[in-house]
Order: sequence, then C-alpha cells, then structure tokens
Amino acid sequence: MNSSLIIYIVPAVAILALIYAMIRAGWVRRQDPGDDRMQMIGKWISDGAMAFLAREYRVLAIFVIAVAILLGYTNSQFGEEQNTNGLIAVSFVLGAACSALAGFFGMRTATTANIRTASAARHGLNDALQVAFAGGSVMGLCVVGLALLGLGGLFITYLRFYPAAIAVGGDAPRMLVLNILSGFSLGASSIALFARVGGGIYTKAADVGADLVGKVEAGIPEDHPLNPATIADNVGDNVGDVAGMGADLFESYVGAIISSMILGAVWYEGLQGVESGAGMNAVYLPLVIAAIGVIASILGFFLVRTEEGGDPQKGLNRGTFGSALMMLAGAGGAIYMLIPAGGIEVEDVISNTTSTFHWYGILMSVAAGLVAGTAVGLLTEWYTATNRAPVETIVQSSRTGHATTIIQGIAVGMNSTTFPVIVIGIAILVAHSCAGMYGIAMAALGMLSTIGIQLATDAYGPIADNAGGVAEMAQLGREVRARTDKLDAVGNTTAAIGKGFAIGSAALTALSLTAAFLTKMEGKVSLDAADPYVLVGLLFGCMLPFRFSAMAMVAVGNAAQDMIQEVRRQFSEIPELRPALDAAKKAESEERDPTEEEARIIQAADGKADYSHCVAIATAAAIKKMLAPGLMAVLAPIVVGFYDVNMLGGMLIGVTISGVCLAIFQANSGGAWDNAKKQVKDEGHSKWGDDFEEMHNATVTGDTVGDPFKDTSGPSLNILIKLISVVAMIIAPMLLAFHFGG
Repeated sequence: MNSSLIIYIVPAVAILALIYAMIRAGWVRRQDPGDDRMQMIGKWISDGAMAFLAREYRVLAIFVIAVAILLGYTNSQFGEEQNTNGLIAVSFVLGAACSALAGFFGMRTATTANIRTASAARHGLNDALQVAFAGGSVMGLCVVGLALLGLGGLFITYLRFYPAAIAVGGDAPRMLVLNILSGFSLGASSIALFARVGGGIYTKAADVGADLVGKVEAGIPEDHPLNPATIADNVGDNVGDVAGMGADLFESYVGAIISSMILGAVWYEGLQGVESGAGMNAVYLPLVIAAIGVIASILGFFLVRTEEGGDPQKGLNRGTFGSALMMLAGAGGAIYMLIPAGGIEVEDVISNTTSTFHWYGILMSVAAGLVAGTAVGLLTEWYTATNRAPVETIVQSSRTGHATTIIQGIAVGMNSTTFPVIVIGIAILVAHSCAGMYGIAMAALGMLSTIGIQLATDAYGPIADNAGGVAEMAQLGREVRARTDKLDAVGNTTAAIGKGFAIGSAALTALSLTAAFLTKMEGKVSLDAADPYVLVGLLFGCMLPFRFSAMAMVAVGNAAQDMIQEVRRQFSEIPELRPALDAAKKAESEERDPTEEEARIIQAADGKADYSHCVAIATAAAIKKMLAPGLMAVLAPIVVGFYDVNMLGGMLIGVTISGVCLAIFQANSGGAWDNAKKQVKDEGHSKWGDDFEEMHNATVTGDTVGDPFKDTSGPSLNILIKLISVVAMIIAPMLLAFHFGG
C-alpha cells in the first residue's frame, strides 16, 4: 500500500488532541472554585508553581541554546550530510520547546483543577473524581498532541522542503530518522531530566519539611494552614508530579516512536522491492499507531466514572483497559494495511543474522508491549496499594518501631523487582522472535501507545493530593477530607503505576536506541563481554544509576534541612502559632474537628505563617541542585565514547540493566511506605489502640525516607538510561570520524 499520504493524518490527530485538551481545560475552569479562602489558597499554589516553572525554564533556555549551537557546529565538522546538520539543532530546540509547553499547559490546568476538585468533594466522590481526572486529561492530551505535532510536522516538512538532502530512495530514510529527528528526542530527553530532577528536589524538600516538623514534631496534618511548608508542599505536587511527570512521559513517548522509526529504516530495503511506494511504511507505522492510540485514549476518557462510596480505581481502570483494547484493534488494521503479507527479510543489527518477519509478528510485538505494560502496572499496584499483603507487612512492622518499618519497606521494594523484570524479559523475547529489534521498539510503543489516558490517570493523583491540601487549609471538614483522601490514596497507586509504565517502556526503548547506535556505528562496535573495554563499560553503566540517585537524594536532603530549620524557626518565633498548634494537635489526636474555642485560637493564627519564604527555599535549592546530575548524564556517554566505542556500547547495556532494577526498587519502596502511612492513619485508634501514635510516627518516617525514592531519584532513572542512549546515538557520526576516519 502506498502510504505517502497517510502520515498527514498524524498532525491532524495531534491538533484534534490539543483542541480536545482546550475543551477539557475550559470545562474545568467553569466548575465551582469554592469560597474566597479556597480561591486564595489556590492562588498561592498557582503563583508558586508558575514562579518555579518560570525560573526553571529560564535556566533551561540557556542550556538549550548552548547545546543547539554545539550540535550544529559539531555535526558540520563530523557529519556526512553537511546540508542537513542545521536541521538537527532545529529538531533539538523544537523537542525541548514541545516538552516544556506540555509541562506548562498541564500544570496551568492542574493548579486550576485542585480547588475545583476540593469544592466538588463537598457534593460527592464522583463529582470530585470527574474534575480531577479532567484536569489530568489535559496533561495527557497536551503530551501526545505536542509530541505528534512536533514529530509529524518535522517529518513532513523535511520530506517536502528538502528533497535534495532527503531524496526518496537509497539510504535516505535512515539518514533522515537517525541524523535529524533524533535531535527532537534529545531535546525532549534533556528537558525531561532537568524537569524531573528539579521538580523532584523541590517537591520532596517541601514534603519532608512539612512531614517531619508538621506531622511528627507538631502533631498536625502536613496540609494544615499552620504549617509554613504546606503551600510549598502543594506547589511541589504540581512541579514534580505534573510538570515533571509530563516531561518524563513526553520523553518516553517520543523515544519509543523515534526508536521504532529508526529501526523501521533498517527494513527499508526489504520493503522497497515488495510493493511500489511501500518502502517507507515501516518508518511511517509508529506514527500511525501513536495516532490510533490518541483516538483510543480520548474514547477511553468517557469510560471513567464512579459512584458515591465506590472505588475510584475501578473507574480509572475501566478507561485505561478500554483504551488499550481499542488501540490494539486499530493497530492491527493499520499494520495489516501498511506491511506486506509476504514477509520481509531483515538483518538483525545486534546478532548479524537474517530473518523473515510478517505483519502479524509486528502486531504480536505491539500486543506484547501492551500486555507487559499492563502487567507491570498491576504488579506495581499490588506492591504499593493499601490493604495488600506487601503494604500490610510494612504496617505490621511499624508496631515495633521506625527501624523495622524502614527495613521492611526496603525489602518490599527489592522483592518488587522480580516479577516486573521477568515480565519485561518475556516481552523482549516475544517481540524479538516476532519482529527482531524492530519488534522490541514496537513493543515499547505498544506499552506507551495509550499514554494519553495513562498520563491522565497519573496527573489526576497530584490534583487529588492538592485538593486534600486545599480542603485541610480551608477547613472544609472531615467528611470532605475523607473523600479527597480516598481520591489521593488511589492517586498514589496510579502514580506508582505510571512510574511502572515509564520504567518498563524505558527498558525496551533504551534497548532499541542502543540498536540504533550500533546501526549508525556501521558494525564498528563489539559487545563481546570478554573484551575488557566492554566489561569496564558494563561496570561504569551499572554504577551510573547509583551515583545519579545519590546525587539526587543528597540534594533533597540538603534542601530539606533548610526547610526543616525554617519551619522550626517560624514555630518558635511567631507567637500566634504555638497556642494554635496545641489546639490543632489536640483535635487531630482525638480524630475530630476543632471545637469552637479551638477554632477561634487557630483562626487567630491564620495567615501568620510565612509560606512564601518556604517556597523560595525550595525553589532556589531545586534550581541549583538539578544541574550536576543532569550534566553528568549528558557528559558521561560523550567522555566514554571518545575514549573507546566498545566501552560506550557496554555502558549502554550496563546503565539499562542497573537503572531499570534500581528504578523499580525505589519507586515501589516509596509507594509502599506512603500507602502504609495512609492505611495506619485510616485504621486509627479504633484498630490499633495505644499503638496507633507510635505506628503512625514510624510510617511517617518511612514515607519521608521513601519520598525521594519514589518522586526524585527513582522516576528520573528511566530518563537517565534513555538520555544516555540518545546522546550516544547522536554522537555516533562523530565517533566514526574520530576513531575510524569516516
């Protein structure tokens, strides 16, 4: 089938997604924002979040400009296609800009949805769910819309307006995908890493300060208006879990599409002789499947609903699984039309063997990725959800103190790596047997094809968390807070599932990008483990995720120390806060709303806490501390690659293996500790009696330790392994020229 016109559907679908995002955002804005105090709290959170994002993007703009200039210059010196080198820099800038825009639009809507979710919770659980999910869906739609618009628009533009550089025939599509569109992936990866690390440092510095001083020392809820860190904490939910996660999954999505297109170019010669005009079909196919996934996600939005007293998780699962089934059906039709039925002979770039693959093999690869992603998500839910055996073991361990709580949480995280790794391994083997390295890349795309709704359920979590904070600060009552807590508990699980999807897809995508690097190196790289350079590269690669995680957690710890000291200072130096803290602590310990007298004392201290100073501390720390780990990720493959290309090949494998396991461990330990804390709090004195207070304090400590695990270093690792692979792929022509003179 001649598919030269079908790629024009891709930007059309992208525009549809962005239009629908505007419609959903408009619906959210029309919902009741609550009373004047709720709107004031919402403004504090929104102003803090946007101020952080503005400062972060100013720093990243300097980085983007510098790297774009460097890309253009170095490719002009080493690249073979001199007349297209500037386009790599253009692609890089556009990838960075689209990633930043996705985070900006998503966070703008999230900070609009939080107070409206809290307001809706006054009326019912389903009302609150609909507002929170609609806010999250804007993030998901912006990510897929901007990714496909950027990729599809660049692809069509380069084909149409640069016929001399990109002629149809010969080796053209390989050059196009590897040397130009890869810049888009590098731009997305760079922004994602800095946004994830910076947002993670911000949110966890604020969260740790609010937890340790507010909940443990003062005995009040972390979101209580008397807590000076509470606004910074709620801002952090947005900059870390909305903007950061949006940039993270934008990069995952783009990486999956581009790696599939890269390896589709390897099929080009096999397809070229099968049917007139079919040569580029394997390159077009990932874009087409991504577009089908967008439509399936939009349809899945209509399946998300729940009833008062029902389980919000079931409503979210209905939409997610429904979208996956619709996407798989649509993908089957697209693959059948685009890939010839007679089979194609393809040479595997890693094993150097030739195999024949068929259209149904590609479909099975996509299905393998989709099933693996779902399985990893369900396994993540099992290990992190409340009232499940793993979290229950942490709850029981909290009866004997803080140390046993930490030990059991680490054990749960370590145990949780087993089955996800087995699932990912099976998906790799199935996909490779069905369609070679192209199949592995398509499996990664299958895992992320419905990212529109997956990210909507993920971004829903911080919106629900913010809504709980607003309800607490606005003193809407325990019934409203109970509804927002129920949404928030589900949000913790959806966030953990989202991290599981991202980590699983990172493993497949990084392997595909490694194959693309080997393709560009034209057989000059050996991955023989008996080679000492490869072995040293493997060791370096395995070390990098640990070094990276340590840098991120030290940054959180240092920033948290400043936050803790500031909160303690305000509690001791602001005279109105101490009696108000005592009144709030008494009401909280007795699990009731404050009495009229207590409410009067608390009201007298309203507005005395200096929220803005805590926001400033977290912002300054995040901007300063995000640079070192980010630069390490960019520079490591460059330094190693120019020393020895075999060592770089080993490093790519090592960082993938180590990074995936460490990311799963950290994300699931953190999620399990968090929900263990929530389970103990929900069960309260009625179940645990005199042990409750000590158990609650122990689980708060566990949650505090787990915060940088699950929201800073853990989720950043999947970006690290792909960014290193993307950098290696882009510098491959330079390495060829430097080491081999060609």
